[in-house]
Amino acid sequence: MIAFTHFYYRHYHFLSLFDDLSSYHNFSRDRPNRGSLMAYLRTSTLLVLATLIPLEQGFYVPGVAPVDFKAGDVIDVKAIKLTSSNNIMPFEYYSVPFCKPANGDIQYKSENLGEVMRGDRIVNTPYAFHMKKNEQCVSVCSNKLSKENVALFKERIRQEYSAHLIVDNLPVATVINPAQSGDVYYDLGYRLGWIGDNAKVFLNNHLQFVVKYHQHTPGLYRVVGFEVRPRSISATKNDDGTCSMPDDGTKHVELGDSEQSVDFSYSVAFEESDVPWASRWDVYLTTKAVDIHWFSILNSIVVVLSLSGFVSVTIVRTVRRDIAQYNRDDEEDDTLEETGWKLVHGDVFRPPPHQMILVNMVGTGIQLLGMSAIVVVCAMLGMLSPASRGSLMSAAVFLFCFMGLISGYHAGRLYKTMKGRNPIRCAVQTATLFPSLILGAGFLLNFFLIGKHSSGAVPFGTMVALLIMWFCIDMPLIFLGFYFGYRKQPYTHPVRTNQIPRQVPEQPWFLRLIPSSLIAGVLPFGAMFIELFFIFNAIWENQFYYLFGFLFIVSIILAISTAQISVVATYFSLCAENYRWWWRSFVISGGSSFYVMAYAVFYYNTKLTIEGFVPTVLYFSYSSLIALTFFFMTGTIGFYASHFFLTKIYAAVKID
Repeated sequence: MIAFTHFYYRHYHFLSLFDDLSSYHNFSRDRPNRGSLMAYLRTSTLLVLATLIPLEQGFYVPGVAPVDFKAGDVIDVKAIKLTSSNNIMPFEYYSVPFCKPANGDIQYKSENLGEVMRGDRIVNTPYAFHMKKNEQCVSVCSNKLSKENVALFKERIRQEYSAHLIVDNLPVATVINPAQSGDVYYDLGYRLGWIGDNAKVFLNNHLQFVVKYHQHTPGLYRVVGFEVRPRSISATKNDDGTCSMPDDGTKHVELGDSEQSVDFSYSVAFEESDVPWASRWDVYLTTKAVDIHWFSILNSIVVVLSLSGFVSVTIVRTVRRDIAQYNRDDEEDDTLEETGWKLVHGDVFRPPPHQMILVNMVGTGIQLLGMSAIVVVCAMLGMLSPASRGSLMSAAVFLFCFMGLISGYHAGRLYKTMKGRNPIRCAVQTATLFPSLILGAGFLLNFFLIGKHSSGAVPFGTMVALLIMWFCIDMPLIFLGFYFGYRKQPYTHPVRTNQIPRQVPEQPWFLRLIPSSLIAGVLPFGAMFIELFFIFNAIWENQFYYLFGFLFIVSIILAISTAQISVVATYFSLCAENYRWWWRSFVISGGSSFYVMAYAVFYYNTKLTIEGFVPTVLYFSYSSLIALTFFFMTGTIGFYASHFFLTKIYAAVKID
C-alpha cells in the first residue's frame, strides 16, 4: 500500500511537470489519438478540480504544489512544538528560553482545527537559511538563563523532550546510526539535550543542519530533505555574527544549579539529492520493520479467516439442519413440541427494556462507523497526507458532524421498529450522547493542560467553534435524519410477538453476559492488536502513521469477525431459550473494547515511561475514550449482524 501511495504521489507529480502547453503537446505527439485525447481529458479534469478546490485550504498531496527556490532565496525555518514520549503533554517552542527572532517579532501561523487539537503552534524562528549558501557557524544569540530557566531546561531534557522544526513544510529529523548499517533511520525532531555520567545534564546549543535540494529545472531548486545533528559545544562568538568552534569539540555546555549564560549557534550545509519532490516524504512514512509488519498482518489475517471460516461453516450447517428438522416436523405432526430457537419465536422480536438508550448507542455507532470508513479510505488514497498537519483530525471532526444525517435516519427507523413513543427525546439523546461524553471529558482534561501551560490545551475560541459545529451542524442533521427515519416503515419481522413474554430459564455460566463478552472479544481483538501497536506508537511516541492500507484490510477483517462472533453468541443464546438478544448482541460484540483498554494498560507498563500525575491521567483518560469509541463501533456491527441473522432464519421456518 505504501508503494501504491507513492505511485499516487508520482502520478500527480507527473501532471505537475507540464509547465506550459507546448511541453504537453510534445508529450502527446508520441501517443495514439485516442490515448492523447484521454490523457488531455484527465489532465483537464484535474486542472479544473485544482482550480475549483483550494488545495492550500483542503487536503494536501505531496507533489501537487511544490515550492521552487532560486540560489540565495531565503528559506524560512519554523518551529512546531516540543514533544516527548515520557510526558505526553506537548509544549510550545518558546515555552523554554530559546533564542527569539532578532526584531522580537514572534508570529504564529494560523492553524486548522486539527493542528490546534494536536497542540501544534507553528511559529517563526531566528534561523535564516539561503538556498545553496553554506554557513559554518552562525551565532544566534547569547541567552542569560535565570535559575528558573536552567531548572526548566533540565526538566525538559530529563523528560527527553524533542524540538520540531520545519523547512518548506518538511519536518526536521535526526539521523540514527547511519554508519553501523546500510539502512538510515530517522527520529523526528532533535533532543534538547542529554544526560551524561553522574547525572550531569548537557544542553544541545549548536545545531548542524543539512538541507537537501533537488534541481528539477536549471536555476530552480526544491527542498527534499531536512536533517539535523544537535551538539552540546561551547563556541566562541565573533563580532561579525559568526562563531568559532573549538578544534576538539569536547567542551560541552553543562547546566548547573544557578543562572548562567548560554550561546546558541547553528551551521547549515546544502547537499544536492536525486530524490524528487514527490518522494521526499518516503523516509518519514516508511516503517523500520515493514517486513515484520507484513508477516504479522498476514499471520493475523490467516488465523482470523481460518477461525471465522470454521465458525461460519459450522453455524450455517447447524442452522440449515435446524430449519430442515423444524419444517419436517411441522409436515409430519403438528402436535410435536417445539424445541431450540424455534421455541422462542413469539418473543425474539419483543422490544427490549431501555430501548431508547440502545437506539442512542446504535445511532452513535453508525455515525462513528461512517466517519471512520470515509477517513480510512481517503487516507489510504493519499488525500490526508501528513504533509497537511491536522488534516486527518479536521476531516474526522467534520465528517462526524455530517454523518449525523445517516445516524439520525437509522436511529429513527430502529426506534419506530421498537415501537417507541417519544421520538423527540430519542433524537435529542442520540445527538447528545457521544459529543457530550467527548466534549465533557475534553473540557475537564483541558484544565489539567492549562495548569501545565501545555500547547495541547484547546483554546477557548476552538472550544466555542466545536460547540457551534455540534449545535449548528451535527444536531440539526440528526434531527432531520431522525424525522425521515421515524416516518419510514419499520423493519419487517417474519414472526409475530406474543402478548405474554416467556420466562427465561437459568443460563449456563458461559452464556451469561460478562463471560460471553470476554470470550467473544478475543477473536476481533486478535484481528487488530498488531495494528493497534503501530497506532499506539504513532499516538504516544510522536511518530507518523501512514499504514492506512494495512488499517483498511484490518478494519474489514475486524468487521467480519465481529459480525460472525455476534451471530454465534446470539444463536447459542436462542438455543438456550434466551430471547433477550437486543442488548446482548451489542454488549457482546463490544467485548473486544475491554481488551483494547487492557492493551492500553499493558502498553503503559511495558513501552512508556510516563512520569507525573497529570500525564498519567491524560493517558488513561484518552485510552478510555478510545476504548469507548471502539465499543460503540463494534457493538453496532454486531447488533445489525444479529438482527439480519434472526430475520433470515425465522423467515425460513414455517411457523403457524
